[in-house]
Amino acid sequence: MNEVIIVLDFGSQYTQLIARRIRELNVYCEIHPFNKADKIDYSGVKGVILSGSPYSVRDENAPKPDLSSFKGKIPLLGVCYGAQLMADYAGGKVLPSKIREYGRANLSSLDPNSRLTKNISLNSQVWMSHGDTITTVPDEFEIIAGTKSVHVAGYKIKGEETYGIQFHPEVTHSLEGLTFIKNFIVDICGCSQSWTPDSFVETTVKDLKLKLGNDKVILGLSGGVDSSVAAVLISKAIGDNLYCIFIDNGLLRKNEYAMVLDSYKHMGLNVVGVDAKKEFYNALSGITDAEAKRKAIGKTFIDMFDIEAHKIQGVKWLAQGTIYPDVIESISVNGPSATIKSHHNVGGLPENMKLKIVEPLKSLFKDEVRRVGKVLGIDNLILGRHPFPGPGLAIRILGDITEDKVRVLQEVDDIFISGLKTFELYDKVWQAGAILLPVRSVGVMGDERTYENVVCLRAVSSTDGMTADWSHLPYEFLARVSNEIINKVKGVNRVVYDISSKPPATIEWE
Repeated sequence: MNEVIIVLDFGSQYTQLIARRIRELNVYCEIHPFNKADKIDYSGVKGVILSGSPYSVRDENAPKPDLSSFKGKIPLLGVCYGAQLMADYAGGKVLPSKIREYGRANLSSLDPNSRLTKNISLNSQVWMSHGDTITTVPDEFEIIAGTKSVHVAGYKIKGEETYGIQFHPEVTHSLEGLTFIKNFIVDICGCSQSWTPDSFVETTVKDLKLKLGNDKVILGLSGGVDSSVAAVLISKAIGDNLYCIFIDNGLLRKNEYAMVLDSYKHMGLNVVGVDAKKEFYNALSGITDAEAKRKAIGKTFIDMFDIEAHKIQGVKWLAQGTIYPDVIESISVNGPSATIKSHHNVGGLPENMKLKIVEPLKSLFKDEVRRVGKVLGIDNLILGRHPFPGPGLAIRILGDITEDKVRVLQEVDDIFISGLKTFELYDKVWQAGAILLPVRSVGVMGDERTYENVVCLRAVSSTDGMTADWSHLPYEFLARVSNEIINKVKGVNRVVYDISSKPPATIEWE
């Protein structure tokens, strides 16, 4: 990478959003924990952003890294906590707000000559989220923005391209937030906005050719976006030296194994399909706990993958579809996450395989992976697919897993997903699926009394899965789908719809 912006993470819930906004401007950026600031090579860095934080600069344990390796040398922008931190360092005063400032505010004063506030409207709406306020600043600080209740909503340090803003430009509630970010990234840092999906493909393929040479690489495909895009990128670099394994765990959607395998072969990938349904059903027999299911599925996947991998001689690399949020999670401010979902990847492959890891997508967010996939010409059947959990339908069947329960849920899910596509709702929903509940209810079919299964339909709208709202699907659609499920799927006599958002609920039930 020739140009990079560094975002130092102080634990803000919005840190990833800052990075996403920068990427929207076709500029590459990386998130690093604040306590690793002194380990970064700043030679190719065009600018640094200090994120917000749940801490107060007045806290005894507040994060206060040494900024001397870049402050005053390259452009620097402090957001919320980052702005307060720099003011505090310089001898300004940061005190508790008389009224906690949270929510919409308007910029009642702006410096028309500041590069950071260029093209920003007077009274522009911004989003505040802080319990402290910068009450006084040193003489070398020039105030460039304020609101009625926050005198120092923005500042610049004289003689440096160092700025601080008390609000969050990265959230959509800051209506001209992207303009603030663009002013800093493009005008002040001088970034060329040349980091595009096309340039990513070109650079990555070139790098993979150098790194892998004539070595053999093995990759476990899931049918999802990430592993598929990783496979096509690597295949572009090394061709048939990439060996892909697609395992049918018996927990995929109806007919998905055959359809996805066919798509892979049409994409020119060197793929082996493995029917391992029986092995997975046996491993899951009698297990009802969600985490125990994940572990059983993970172990069985590893065992089956290992068997297939040993059929290929001379493999030196294991490829994974790891994406940037996975990387961020493992190096978060608070250290590695306490519980990494056991199905998340194949990081637990036997050590005796002694393979080096290659992760071509580890710098990309999910939406960027899709854009790269489009450039690579990947079938929209895969690229436009909703996210699907690693353990598949096992965590959408509450209770123990049987082949018959899987069949019932596959039929229900197929009617639901097909209906979304027929009604042109599929692309308006971020993720959808059905859950088989461990509940039976009384029903009447014809003249007969029934006592059968209840299924729950779930559809959410989201951008990244971190938060999600339940999808307000039309009543007419829900009525038709419910009717079709009850009429066609033997064993189901009641359909309910989940209207919970995340938070407080999660997208999946287990």
